[in-house]
Amino acid sequence: MINDLVKRAHDNSVKHGFWEKDKNFGEVIALMHSELSEAFEEYRNGKGINETYYEEGKKPCGIPSELADVVIRIFDFCGGNDIDLEKIILEKMEYNETRPYKHGKKC
Repeated sequence: MINDLVKRAHDNSVKHGFWEKDKNFGEVIALMHSELSEAFEEYRNGKGINETYYEEGKKPCGIPSELADVVIRIFDFCGGNDIDLEKIILEKMEYNETRPYKHGKKC
């Protein structure tokens, strides 16, 4: 299921011209991070964690929308670089289940 969404996000990005030139890895990571920053700005502007509102009646906005943008950017990157995201997510989750309580972290 995740890889289907990866393909859909990447295909849409290609269709809209975002893969016409090579992508700089640092820029791609910065753009992913910028979506997280936009989610934080929504929070700082008083928007609720689960609040979605619409600009011009169509464009979803708010924290959930910005988090979706992060994931979509990650999906697009993985689709364009043949990363089997679904496989590695399952592998990491399985590994994380074996780790000790908070594995040395305070938060």
